[in-house]
Amino acid sequence: MHFSSFIIATAAILPTALAQLSGKVGPLTSHATKTAKKTCNVLNYGAKADKTTDIGPALLSAFAACKAGGTVVVPAGDYAMKTWVTFEGGKTWALQLDGIIYRTGTGAGNMLFVRNANDFEMFSSTGKGAVQGNGFEDHKNGKRDGARLLRIEKTNNFSVHDIILVDAPMFHFVMSTVTNGEAYNMAIRGGDWGGLDGVDVWGTNIWIHDITVTNKDECVTVKSPSQNILIENIHCNSSGGCAIGSLGADTAISSVTYRNIYTWKSNQMMMIKSFGGSGYVEDMRFENFIGHSNAWNLDIDQYWASMKELAGDGVKLSNLTFSNWKGTVANGAQRGPVKVVCADKAPCTDINIEDLAMWTETGSKNTYQCRSGYGKGFCLKSGTGGAYAATTSTQTTAPTGYSAPSMKEDLKTAFGTASSIPIPTMQASFYPGVAPVSKLAGQ
Repeated sequence: MHFSSFIIATAAILPTALAQLSGKVGPLTSHATKTAKKTCNVLNYGAKADKTTDIGPALLSAFAACKAGGTVVVPAGDYAMKTWVTFEGGKTWALQLDGIIYRTGTGAGNMLFVRNANDFEMFSSTGKGAVQGNGFEDHKNGKRDGARLLRIEKTNNFSVHDIILVDAPMFHFVMSTVTNGEAYNMAIRGGDWGGLDGVDVWGTNIWIHDITVTNKDECVTVKSPSQNILIENIHCNSSGGCAIGSLGADTAISSVTYRNIYTWKSNQMMMIKSFGGSGYVEDMRFENFIGHSNAWNLDIDQYWASMKELAGDGVKLSNLTFSNWKGTVANGAQRGPVKVVCADKAPCTDINIEDLAMWTETGSKNTYQCRSGYGKGFCLKSGTGGAYAATTSTQTTAPTGYSAPSMKEDLKTAFGTASSIPIPTMQASFYPGVAPVSKLAGQ
């Protein structure tokens, strides 16, 4: 719904990024129109805001009444959820979550699962609607294979916005095989442990913006197959960081832009990760990255030790541009700001690193590592060619212009895995000095 007006307002300054989208995104019908047609309040279908009664059956009943056109409303209040809900096949409908849903069930799967929908919108009118997954109850016992909080699958023309997702037992938000979607104005808070992804997406023509993620795995990550995806104004706040992958057989990812990405105390600012496999990642831009206290900054690793080697020569990376990266890395001697390690049997080509100025917070040295990578910048070789062994270069003076602002919402201490994670209020901005594209709900 917002794509056309955004083009008019900003086409003059963002032509490259906007080109990543291939058309309009979001629902075809406003939620006001859906609400005017029919409203299905879960309180009329057996739900109770008592934090005890299972809201699952009421959600299903309300959906059945509104799935052909209307709005399912969860009013303000505290609700328990013991059984998970699959919203199958709805058209021209909305889910208005103004209350807080607390997980009380123990099953795996997806607490809220929207599948095969068209013209769909999930939102909070107040910006206070939330799902509290209470994942710590699993995590403190060493378990992280429980429920995902929200999954949107095989759905067209949709949006999810102004929602808060907290402490998923497993993943927080997955968009799988989706088209013409928009996700924005969201806060995601998870435990400090791998396997608790923030936002995972694969699909076509998707706009993700103005989201903050706390966890220790994927912040906002694109997976295969994907094309025409724009991701901007993202705050990875003590997280795993953004990524492409991990990549496997027949990878097909193209025309993706990440811009205005702020990363604090995370595993990396951006990682492209694979080990073997096949296919391609091409025509990508990574613009306006700010980072502080991250283990890695720009990290291309096609021999990623955290995954099992797959059959194939490797995923071919080509026409990737990294521009305007500022800030610091935690320890530039141990993990330098630039690591480009490409597959020997499928060397990277046209990897361009422009205006990257980052310095170390520990010591007085940066190292840069390249292997089988071609392009411009740092230790990359020019032109094209075959495999070459890893080379390193060293920088012992701080680069000009590396200083970058920080955000007041940066967490001094990450959330653990043994106690409840509080539900946050929505922050006013998700990248230094940049207002959200769409006004936050309730403000």
